[in-house]
Order: sequence, then structure tokens, then C-alpha cells
Amino acid sequence: MTSNEKVAALREEMQKNNVDAFIVYSADPHMSEYLPAEWQERAWLSGFTGSAGFVVVTKDKAGLWTDGRYFTQAPKELEGSGIDLFKEGMEGTPHYIDWIISEIPTNGKVAVNALATSHANWELLFEKLHPKNITLVDLPLLKQVWKERGEPSKNPIYTHPIERAGKSVIDKIAAIRQKMEAQEVTVHIISSLDDVAWTLNLRGSDVESNPVFLGYIIITKNDAILFTDLEKMDVESRKQLDDSFVKMMPYEEFFNHLNNIRNEKVLISPNSNQSIFEALKIGNEFVKSAVPGNLMKAQKNDTELEGFRKVMVRDGVAMVKFLHWLTHNAEKEAMNEYSIGQKLKDFRAEGENFVGESFGSIVGYKDNGAIMHYSAKKEGSKDVTNEATILVDSGGQYLEGTTDITRTFALGLASEEFKINSTLVLQGLIRLSMVKFPKGTKGVQLDAIARLPLWMNGKDYNHGTGHGVGSFMNVHEGPQNIRKDLNPQELLPGMVCSNEPGFYVEGEYGIRHENLIAVKESETTHFGTFYEFETLTFCPFFKDTIVKEILSADEIKWLNDYHRTCEEKIAPFLEGEVKDWFLELVKPL
Repeated sequence: MTSNEKVAALREEMQKNNVDAFIVYSADPHMSEYLPAEWQERAWLSGFTGSAGFVVVTKDKAGLWTDGRYFTQAPKELEGSGIDLFKEGMEGTPHYIDWIISEIPTNGKVAVNALATSHANWELLFEKLHPKNITLVDLPLLKQVWKERGEPSKNPIYTHPIERAGKSVIDKIAAIRQKMEAQEVTVHIISSLDDVAWTLNLRGSDVESNPVFLGYIIITKNDAILFTDLEKMDVESRKQLDDSFVKMMPYEEFFNHLNNIRNEKVLISPNSNQSIFEALKIGNEFVKSAVPGNLMKAQKNDTELEGFRKVMVRDGVAMVKFLHWLTHNAEKEAMNEYSIGQKLKDFRAEGENFVGESFGSIVGYKDNGAIMHYSAKKEGSKDVTNEATILVDSGGQYLEGTTDITRTFALGLASEEFKINSTLVLQGLIRLSMVKFPKGTKGVQLDAIARLPLWMNGKDYNHGTGHGVGSFMNVHEGPQNIRKDLNPQELLPGMVCSNEPGFYVEGEYGIRHENLIAVKESETTHFGTFYEFETLTFCPFFKDTIVKEILSADEIKWLNDYHRTCEEKIAPFLEGEVKDWFLELVKPL
């Protein structure tokens, strides 16, 4: 079926159920960013494969709402689907609920799958639709349309030992119970997969590139219960939970268990699925707030930070070998964006404790570099030669930590315009790396520092500057970030973030430079406590696309010092012509 045919089939189900509009969020029951294959409903329906965006279908129209990362990608993937693109955040783009109200009759009916709809979205829908006498209902209509939907994986669940986690399951649950007691709640529901895995020091592979597994946790004053596919648990993982006094129950029993919870005060994230709230709304009181473990997970302990430092050396070695191979062979052998991504994965796989990629590599040659989250397909990806610039954004999952790095460079001659813009982007990365900031600072307050070199030249980029990164966990992690949006979460010691300013010229090229950075204490003065960033990533930048005159003396010193550190960390693991080439690369600017 084409996307057009799928939308038509959905409309038939809508007509049978007297539904005027149906919303397909990009979500699973755990509100994951990256979804198990069987929950990729929006991608299946629309053909749009980006990580963010949702589709609204009415009787005669359909629209996809997504953000600036995908304004170039989305039109290509939606072509022929009959689904229009609505650019979120752009002037003139209506809010999707306002659009629905304008398109359907008063007394109409809007349907969603509550299992794949966050409580926050359900509440907003109800708040806006109810005054217009529009009914909101839970109707999982795609169950009838997507006939070949897959089954959940049977991949094993395994332990993440305390030698790498740095904190025991018993201690984590005790810390969560302390937070529960402070909020005077008696029951706590954990539904996000990375929080489930972190709390229990377990890992899995139910979601591509994310070492998580399908599961829910219920914690009370006396009990902790994991609901998951018990057949997937190995002997060690079962023993770890037994030793930590955590009970195990089948995944399918979760909602049956919820139906027996009454007269309790329940702590739950508003980002949990609406079906959980429906099961608990009679006879219980809700405390809607972020799950306590989410912030605990974001503040990496000393063991986790040391794990990051180890894998960054390993990953840096792989990156340098890869960059040498690519720059020396682009004109000699046939290759394309997809095969280059596979080759990079092979270099990483040579490293100790490599588990897999932390996301699908973004390899964008020439104009494809301007597609921020471009994904090269096995068939039809662009051939790569030594003619132009290329953007490579990639990462690895290792047992000790997670990596995410971007380097943009020229395989041939780069234009002066490209060199200037590449230097401005690098200047933003350097300035953010060098910054010192007072305790209490939010990411939004630092975002402008990375953008300022571009802003001063009337330029900008349409994505965040930094996201949190997990410890052998999801490559995108909250609650912190560094972006224009006002996020009230302050940056705290131990938080690991990306530092990735960019610049994109549609139809020509894209530029992004990215390192990972960790928040650490700097000093305490008469004016308070100050923090700074430790740069975790070790991989050089290409000097042939740097316009030295743009950089200040302090910025040049930072770059030279960074390259000296890269040499100290990486050179001992290189040999022969790769080492000789690398030593040239890290010479002072």
C-alpha cells in the first residue's frame, strides 16, 4: 500500500466510527522518541521517517506537523501521500488543534489511540475541543488498517553491573522512595523505557540503537514490581532483581494490576500514556510531575563519567581511522553515503565492548548535508567522490558509555563561503566549550553563546545546540538541554550534553560540529558557585576549512590545546601512515 492508500483505508475506518479527525502521534505506550518497529505508526502511514512529528487526518485533508530539523526532509518523504506539511514554529503555521477545530463540524468527534497518546496531549486536546462541543475518544483505528504490524522483539534483557552503573538497584529505589515520601505519595509509576532500565540496572535491545526493553515499574512503600516479557530475562538479570527485592510480572499484566489500585496517591509523569490515567482515575489522586529517577539519571556519577572518558578514547580512535580512510579513498574506490556509514560502524566495531550504533549514522554529501537528520538508504543514496563537502554525524553504544560526534569537512575544494561559515560554527562550539557560568543557569541562557558568531553575521540554525546523553543509554536524554526553548531545568554537575551548533544552505551544503561536554564545578567565589564544561570527545577538526582570522587568540589557544589533548589520548593507539596523518592534523593552528 502507498501512503495515499493507507490514508484512504484509515478514512474508511473513521467513517465507520463517525470520526471526523484522527491523530497519529509519533509514540509508543512508553512515549519513546525512537520507537520499536511495531509502534512506528506515523512513519508507516505517512512515509515520513523523522524522529519528531505527527499526522492529523480528517475526512478530506491530512497534515504532518514537524519542526525545523525536518523542513527539508519531510517534503521529499511526503511526496504523493496527500499529506500537507505544516512547519511548527514558523509564522503562519496554525496549531494543530486550532486547525482541527477549523476543519471539522461543531459536535464533531476526534479520535486517538490513548495507549500512544501522552496524558499532557490528551489534556490539551480536551481543554481546547470541549468548549467547541467536540468529543475526544480513544479509538485505536490503525489496528484495523495496519494488518502486517510486527510483534514485540524477543531480544534478551541483561544486567548493567554496578561496576559500570556506579549505584545499586537497592540504592536507586531507596532514593526514589525518599522523593516519594517528600511528595507524600504512596504509588509511583515509571513508564519511560530509559528510566525503567536505569532504575533496575538492566539493558536490552527492543528499540534500535537504544539499549532498552519494554517494561513498566510500579513502586510502593514496600514493593517494587517490574512488568516485562519474563521469557527475555536471563539468569543474571532475574537474580539481580531478586537480590534487590524487585518482583517480576508479565508485561500484559500491567493494566490488570492498575485496575486493582484504589485510594492511593500516585506519582506519575504527565508524559505517561493516557491509558494509564484512565485505569487509575477512579478512586486515586494524581501527583503529576517528572519521575524522580529522570533527574538522578541525568546527573552521572563518578563511575559513569569515567566510563564516558574511556569510551571517548576508543571512539576517537575509530573516528580517526575512519576519517583517514575516507579522505584517502574517496577518489579511489566506489562509495556512497550508505556504505560510508557502514564502514564507520565497522571501525567502531573493532573497539572493545562495542554494542552497536547509538543512532543511525547521518552521512550527508553535498546538498544532503543540509538535511539535518538525513538518513541514507541502502538503495539510491548519493555517490561520494573527492569533489565536495560532507557531514558525518554518528555515535556508538559501548558497555561503558554512549558517544555522539559530528565532523564536517571537505573531500575536495571547499568554497570560501563554506570555510567562513564552517569557522563561525566552530567558533560557536569553542565559545560554549570555554564558558563559565553560575549555579542555577539554564540551557537556554547558554544557547545564545553558541549562536552568537552566526547571529552577528545574520545567520542561524533551526535546531537545538545541545541535548542530554545517557550512560550506555539513549543518545537523547532529558531533562536538560541547551536550546532556544525555555526549559526550567538548570544544568547540574554530572550532566552530559552535546555541543553541536550548525549552519545549513538548502540545496548546497550543511555544516555541524559536535562534541560531548560534561558539567563540572569550577570554583566558588564571593559571587557564588560557578560551573564549567569538561570536553569529553577526542577527535580533531580539519584546519583546511578554518579561517584563522575569524577566531580570537583565546579561541585559537582552546583549539590548539584541544588538539594537543587529542594527540595525547589517541596517538598511542595509532600506527603507520594513519598516525603520521593524524599528527599533521593536530599540529597547532
